[in-house]
Amino acid sequence: MKSQKANGNKHNMKWWQLSLFGVGCTIGTGFFLASSIGIKLGGPSVLIAFLLAGLATYFVFDALSKMTANDPQKGAFRYYGKKAYGHWAGFSIGWAYWSSEMLIMGSQLTALSIFTRFWFPNIPLWIFAIIYAVLGLIVLLAGGKKLSKLENVFAVMKIGAILMFIVIGVVFLFGFVDGEKPIEVKKTMNDFFSPGFMGFWSSMIFAFYAFGGIEVMGLMATELKEPKEAPKSGRAMLLLLTIIYILSLGLALLLVPWKKFGTEDSPFVTVLETFNLTFISHVFNGVLIIAGFSTMVAAFYGVTTILVSLAEDGDAPHLFAKKGKLAIPIPALALLVVGLIASIVMALVLPKKIYEYVTTGAGLMLLYNWFFILLSAQRLNDPNTKEKVKNIAGMGLILFGVSGTLVDGINRPGFFISMGIVLLIGIVVWFMSRIWKREKMNEGKM
Repeated sequence: MKSQKANGNKHNMKWWQLSLFGVGCTIGTGFFLASSIGIKLGGPSVLIAFLLAGLATYFVFDALSKMTANDPQKGAFRYYGKKAYGHWAGFSIGWAYWSSEMLIMGSQLTALSIFTRFWFPNIPLWIFAIIYAVLGLIVLLAGGKKLSKLENVFAVMKIGAILMFIVIGVVFLFGFVDGEKPIEVKKTMNDFFSPGFMGFWSSMIFAFYAFGGIEVMGLMATELKEPKEAPKSGRAMLLLLTIIYILSLGLALLLVPWKKFGTEDSPFVTVLETFNLTFISHVFNGVLIIAGFSTMVAAFYGVTTILVSLAEDGDAPHLFAKKGKLAIPIPALALLVVGLIASIVMALVLPKKIYEYVTTGAGLMLLYNWFFILLSAQRLNDPNTKEKVKNIAGMGLILFGVSGTLVDGINRPGFFISMGIVLLIGIVVWFMSRIWKREKMNEGKM
């Protein structure tokens, strides 16, 4: 695989532009809706979960960005896994990432439908899922350049919506509104960990899911004018995200008792409704739908792009890379449609639990990829003692998040979904390894 620098492509992206792009790709329904599940499980202690998840995410991106700076490659984490451990690793990581994007796509589609039911509570989820799936396909077929411009606009809207909520939260917290008393803040540790350690442990996966998106930054880091600035870009992005996440969720938990948050609405909409800010809650919900739609279409793009890349490298049937008149190869588009149909059917069959199941499965598939990024960095980056400690700490936090999905009934089905996908990939790798071995033997005879 050739370096992108050898391809003659322009590399004009500055580090702060990559940071903004990363924020746009990361803030989505994983934060706006999945955080409500985290609150339901862990209560106020979910704030610590977000802090730990942010720290682990930094360790992962730091390792990935250093590999990118040392050897910029189009395949990013998939290429580095293959370089570190062999063909089987690159194949497995690629398909694990494709699987995670498929699950994220279903998760986003369901979340959008849940947001829309805020206005139309009697209409089934699957009807909204069909509408958003068709609209997403139309935007996808418009091309990657238009999508990139939309993502930049949507990124500003997402940040603006969160900042608006923070300002409103501060106003009500300190009683700046006439007739409103300052909120009494509870200070005891018992209140903070009221659901217990198990609740905190099981909420970790939803905190991790809110940071999903660093893999895309790893892919885009090759477009930096100075690839060695990738670590700085990641630090700025993750610091901004962690502060925004914890500050906004902390305000929500101070303003409304955590037991009042449910999984049918965003925690921020719940707060706005509680304070009778009906008009603002409707506006905020509209912004959530736009933001969720942007991340869903980005997932569409990720699913098709990684599949084409796998096909071009011989790790998927070549027909998925066959170009036609459309911006996306028709076979890759057809497989995307099959995935969308599966998501819609699940929304029809399991309307009450589908979001929790799919979100947990998507989060776990992302974490498996992150774990392998750290393993690859241990072998390729020639890490010093400090970097080794960071890699090991990151792997430990990831294992902590993964194991937490087994202690709660809401998370457990998602864990088995992810294990089923991993097992399937493992079986395919076992069969493919024979073919790769035979090809190597034939090359040796030539």
